[in-house]
Amino acid sequence: MQSAVASLRTHLDVGDTAEALYQEWCKKHSWAFGNAYVVTDSVRDLSPGDQIDLLLPSVITGFRDLVELKRPDMTVINYDAAHRNYYFSADASKAIGQVHRYLEVLHEEASTGLRDHPEIIAHHPRGIVVIGRSNGWQDTERRALQGLNSRLNGITVMTYDQLLAQGERLIEVLSTEQGDLFERGEAPFPTDADFPADFDDLPFERRLPAG
Repeated sequence: MQSAVASLRTHLDVGDTAEALYQEWCKKHSWAFGNAYVVTDSVRDLSPGDQIDLLLPSVITGFRDLVELKRPDMTVINYDAAHRNYYFSADASKAIGQVHRYLEVLHEEASTGLRDHPEIIAHHPRGIVVIGRSNGWQDTERRALQGLNSRLNGITVMTYDQLLAQGERLIEVLSTEQGDLFERGEAPFPTDADFPADFDDLPFERRLPAG
């Protein structure tokens, strides 16, 4: 896991922008999206013409959520000086609209099991958009994204730096006696009970270890 996080950091630091590269990384390391997800589905086609990047089954319910990946060099939010507010960029807005459609299709096509894949079931699925960078953001920009996300229904927009921070935080949680047991195969992958109760509700930056 440490090697995987280091690999993601390197790709970002050298300026790699190929979506396929990050799609492959996220497919192999879906745990970075949170302790609720451990593996990804190989299925990507929801219906004719609707192909998503990742389907994530919850380890608790088995229901699917989806992830849409955009390039890390895309803008996430812009500032409107005239009205003194932040808003989603054109790239982020398009991605949100795209995920909204996918969620509608997934809900319709997989409410009782996806055609040809009855094991894939979606019940009120959620979507995650990963786009852009936030490593140079000020606190006002981080707060702005948090606020914009809070007003979306069923969709979360996060940056690649936040995904990286989330992976680092998960490694910190695992770097305990239980984490050592897991590495040796003597303990199962951690469940929600092994994490702070408010872990999934924390802003991404607060999931980082102190210092």
